[in-house]
Amino acid sequence: MEEIKQVIAVRTDLGMGKGKIAAQVGHACVLGAEYTRKVHPEWYSQWWPDQKKVAVKVPGIKELQDVKRHAIEIGLPYSVVVDAGHTQLAPGTTTCISVGPAPENMINKVTGMLKLL
Repeated sequence: MEEIKQVIAVRTDLGMGKGKIAAQVGHACVLGAEYTRKVHPEWYSQWWPDQKKVAVKVPGIKELQDVKRHAIEIGLPYSVVVDAGHTQLAPGTTTCISVGPAPENMINKVTGMLKLL
């Protein structure tokens, strides 16, 4: 049985502090897991016991949009995180995207070339 994982791609151009990044990644994990639970319950239930996650970085919004576009093309669940603007960022700033939980071989086609955060 193929491993299931979730990858969160985080923008590095925003100058977010470590705590802000952690909060945004947390949002992405929850949003992505909940969406996958609804649309691919078989992937979600296989992923749930170990909850394998990887955080990677993208240099800006264009690259984050490329991740989203590629996920859509191959049919992967994704969730985009848009900040409310209460602390470090302007309201409506897109900070990160989660891809999956989904089969590792599919996710690697989208995020496998990105460097770890």
